[in-house]
Amino acid sequence: MAVTKERKAEIIAQYRRSEKDTGSPEVQIALLTARINELTEHLKQHRKDFSSRRGLLMLVSKRNRLLNYIRKKAPQRYLEVIERLGLRK
Repeated sequence: MAVTKERKAEIIAQYRRSEKDTGSPEVQIALLTARINELTEHLKQHRKDFSSRRGLLMLVSKRNRLLNYIRKKAPQRYLEVIERLGLRK
């Protein structure tokens, strides 16, 4: 259910801004999106798993806060991130 180490390294490599970047908002948003997608699939099968649903809501709100931060600080990077991740239809 969790993101594997290999998948996490792949996401970090794809969204980082520099060679040693592992914690920029773009990377954090991409990692949260991967976890959200996995939890969403889990909840489609296990509809009554309310503790996982609570965790999902917390992840979504954390991602939303990071998106708001990056939208204020760097609007162009914000647009690139939501385009690459397929958020905000």
